Amino acid sequence: MKKIFTKIGRIFHRIGTFFDRILITPITRFILKITGFFKGNAKSIDRLMGKKSTLLVISLLLAFGVFVIIDKESNVIIDQYAEILYNQPVTAVYNEELYVVEGLPKTVDITLVGQKRHIFLAKQSPSKGVSVDLTGLKPGNHKVTLKYSQRLKSLDYKLDPSQVTVTIYNKESETRGLTYDLLHQDSLDSKLFIKGVELDRTDVIVKGAKYKLEKVATVKALVDATKIPRQKTGDITLKDVPLVAYDTNGKIVDVEIVPKTVDAKITITSPSKEVPIKIVPTGKLAFGKAIKSIDSSVSSVTVYGDEDAVSKLEQLEVEIDVNDLKSDKEYNVTLKKPAGITEISSKTVKIKVSVDNSITKEFDNISVSADNVPAGCKAQAMSEEDSRITVIVEGSEDVINSLDPSTIKASVNLKDREPGQHEIEVTVTGGELKITYEPKTKKVKIKSTKD
Repeated sequence: MKKIFTKIGRIFHRIGTFFDRILITPITRFILKITGFFKGNAKSIDRLMGKKSTLLVISLLLAFGVFVIIDKESNVIIDQYAEILYNQPVTAVYNEELYVVEGLPKTVDITLVGQKRHIFLAKQSPSKGVSVDLTGLKPGNHKVTLKYSQRLKSLDYKLDPSQVTVTIYNKESETRGLTYDLLHQDSLDSKLFIKGVELDRTDVIVKGAKYKLEKVATVKALVDATKIPRQKTGDITLKDVPLVAYDTNGKIVDVEIVPKTVDAKITITSPSKEVPIKIVPTGKLAFGKAIKSIDSSVSSVTVYGDEDAVSKLEQLEVEIDVNDLKSDKEYNVTLKKPAGITEISSKTVKIKVSVDNSITKEFDNISVSADNVPAGCKAQAMSEEDSRITVIVEGSEDVINSLDPSTIKASVNLKDREPGQHEIEVTVTGGELKITYEPKTKKVKIKSTKD
């Protein structure tokens, strides 16, 4: 409060001095000259001053002068403004080779108070911003005061926050192995695949507080496929690949990594293979109907993708729904990409299904095999009737007549079966998908014994 009254007193002193210099002294001198003039022209002056218009003009001029003077000084009194500078960076001065500082805010808000022109100049003038000097402080907790460096001393300022508590740790270092994560591989051309990534180093140094280093589980180079400069096969080197440290939960750990970046050599290939299309009908046709033929617009396609996935893929299965089908039908099927496959040469395929009346036929002496026999065991049928069964097939006459009986497979599943005698359901499959298979004998007796 004392400072406020002092400032007000100074302002009024300035106003009084201004009035004395600008108004009172000049007017006094002017009056003295006028008085001398009046003595010589007294009669003329008396006549002029006796007029109301003359007095009115003089009054208006004096009032205008006083208004200008008072308004000018009042602006000096009230011309105070405040402006907030948000998110101003904070820097700390300390030995960064020896210590780690935590708890220091990255930014603060600064409120500047003063005349508009001074605030404007302060915003335009380069400054050191907000800083704190931690020189000489030892490891531990410390309450420190932030300072704002600006050129204009005519401005007042307030920081939010102005004081903070920081923790200083001794900086330690460890060597850690380096791996990589491949990001945004789907940004590549669908016919291209990243076969491998080779980093220019296998380990890095991590620095920080001891408790932070103990959290670091892995350090990875983030290889971003969107940064690859050209989309073609061969070796490409990405420079300045950033490194990140993670804990066991995959969360980033804030530590210093030396170096901050690495170079990565990326090998791009285009694995491909031509595979046949296998059309798989699903569902059961209308009663008395069977598939006579299935025709496809393409018999094979070329697939692209992961080298391992491409090499293992033997055929591309395409399902069509024939449930309750009574007559011929044409399908437009979108081909689905198996796991690891990024591109297929044909997006869709047209499939025409021809329907005929169905017949049934029995095939005798179909051998029954045992699948998933437990390790160290062997299985055998309890009788001849259990080892060979009759299979009933249903389908178009033309298809059945051309069926090879050796393609029919009957089997039982011994998975999770203990040694001993078991009665197990028989499953029948066949290579011809246009017909259905049904075992005439539903269950057989199988004996499992240890070898």
